Amino acid sequence: MTTSDELFQFPGEFGMKVRGGDWECVRRLALAIVERHAGPLAPDMISERMSRKGRFLALTYTIRAESRAQLDRIYQDLTDSGVVLVAL
Repeated sequence: MTTSDELFQFPGEFGMKVRGGDWECVRRLALAIVERHAGPLAPDMISERMSRKGRFLALTYTIRAESRAQLDRIYQDLTDSGVVLVAL
């Protein structure tokens, strides 16, 4: 049986997806959370797009993940933020 830790190789690049409705707040807060845990991100490691109807902002951060625990802490902080609707 394969565990979730076996699906990822650490350290390694990992794409985190974040979605929220308050665009500027999501941009600022999500980036601050991700960088607090993963260090500064170059602009080319961040992409964004609007939902089809323009109600939501989707951000993707490509980080160098050091461990599953690090990813779990990032996801927990994003979820607890009250601004991020979805973090994948």
